[in-house]
Amino acid sequence: MSITNIFAILISLAAIFSYINYRFIKVPSTIGLLVIALFMSLAIIILGKMGLPIETQAKHLLSQIDFNETLMQGMLSALLFAGALHVHLDELKKQKWVVAVLASMGVITSTFIIGFASFYIFGWMGLDIPLIYCLLFGSLISPTDPIAVLSILKTVGAPKSLETKIAGESLFNDGVAVVVFLVLLSIAGVGGHGDHEEMNAMSIVTLFAQEALGGAIFGFVIGYIAYRMLASIDNYQVEILLTLALVFGGYALASALHISGPIAVVVAGLLIGNTGRKYAMSDKTREHLDNFWELIDEVLNAILFVLIGLEVLILSFNPTYIWAGLIMIAVSLLSRFISVGIPVSIMKLRKTFSPKIVRILTWGGLRGGISIALVLTLPAGEHREALLMVTYIVVIFSILVQGLTVGKLVKSSS
Repeated sequence: MSITNIFAILISLAAIFSYINYRFIKVPSTIGLLVIALFMSLAIIILGKMGLPIETQAKHLLSQIDFNETLMQGMLSALLFAGALHVHLDELKKQKWVVAVLASMGVITSTFIIGFASFYIFGWMGLDIPLIYCLLFGSLISPTDPIAVLSILKTVGAPKSLETKIAGESLFNDGVAVVVFLVLLSIAGVGGHGDHEEMNAMSIVTLFAQEALGGAIFGFVIGYIAYRMLASIDNYQVEILLTLALVFGGYALASALHISGPIAVVVAGLLIGNTGRKYAMSDKTREHLDNFWELIDEVLNAILFVLIGLEVLILSFNPTYIWAGLIMIAVSLLSRFISVGIPVSIMKLRKTFSPKIVRILTWGGLRGGISIALVLTLPAGEHREALLMVTYIVVIFSILVQGLTVGKLVKSSS
């Protein structure tokens, strides 16, 4: 099946599901689309068990879609840029230490807590998964997914300071988590940065600095170049094309240079969304640019969450994997509580926080498509099948249960 036909099917499903959700279910768009796609997947599985060939055809369709490639090299750059465009830099500066600590040390702390906990839990359950793979699982399940978080925040009406903390952390910590994941993948001997024997403490620090700091510097440079180009013209069609080039061209170049594309795009988005919006755009350009990227954000989100729901068809429904996933829901929430609670408690000595901040950051730390995309990069085999199922269970719980209730928690604290 051609890429055109695959895209036609996905966009048609996203449109139909969006209509059903808006007309009848009336929950946040991402959650509604995921619920409908999950029910469709389960219906396909049931019909397949009844002898209809629809399950085989659906799996064949999904086998032609590389979820990791689609998200990490396609959608992610646009979704991150669209999110960063609307984060106010002045507010982010006020929360810079909170965001920096949670997006870096919080992710690393959570990675090791979940990694070691899952190693012992999986072993107790009879799953022979090496420690390095458990640490990889910890790194891919630790970040809060900006795609899931930002779409929920739009409907919550959270206080600006709280929204900035959650949005800022979620925009940066996925980039940090991808870097941590790549470092661990290299240590495991299956990454693209070197063999296991070549990895030592210095090379790990160098790789981390190259990816994270290099991504931030690169993002500032390409963002500034785009800003100067935007400031020199007044034509919204050309200016929108320049932002498209910045997002997709910049992300591709960052990947080629082995620096963090997600971090680069977020930094560039913050620069264009603040300095660029204020000094380089006319009112007409600002209006068209905002409308364009808001539409891109909505369309890509719709396709992404339909894909997440349909990916159920490729899972291995091993009872042990399912029980492990249910246990890891509690472990991931506990890890999030610890990795958020400790730094926030320390910073409370000098800084005032919103009521129930640790509880909100813990429950509002939604996992999403990035976790699934990363687990799919693991080498094919029994370890990946187990971790894919576990990851999927944690992500589905996070989006459906936490996503539907975090609004009530935020409102109750304000």
